[in-house]
Amino acid sequence: MDILGQSQHYAGTAFDVAQLWTNERRAALRISAINSGVWSYVEPVSISPTWVHFDRRQKPPACSSGGYPTLRRGSLSVYVLILQDGLNTLGFTTGGLDGIFGNRTFEAVKAYQTSRGLASDGIVGCNTWRSLQENVIGIGRTSTTLD
Repeated sequence: MDILGQSQHYAGTAFDVAQLWTNERRAALRISAINSGVWSYVEPVSISPTWVHFDRRQKPPACSSGGYPTLRRGSLSVYVLILQDGLNTLGFTTGGLDGIFGNRTFEAVKAYQTSRGLASDGIVGCNTWRSLQENVIGIGRTSTTLD
């Protein structure tokens, strides 16, 4: 459940643990997390070989491969905050970082979609999330980026 090989650590309650453990203890923890039924995603060892990542995602993902949920005007969540952070980082002003998908965020989404040749409908689905993640990775800290 990842976009472009990047774990979606913002996608709900998430833990990265066991960095100082042996491979055997990490493997046992992964199995325990899977068997518990509590966690909706346990990252494979191929993605995080030196720690264990598991999370509980709170909404169905926009992409069939996983990731963030579809967002639209009126959405209220930490996912909107992540969207706003990415848009602001790329220069598409949302009017703040408040987790509210209002008119300014809607207009910023539409402008971003147009700039990238995406359907400019103001809905943040799979294609918009993938594009945003591709373009924001590696930007680094800016005056509008959350750390």
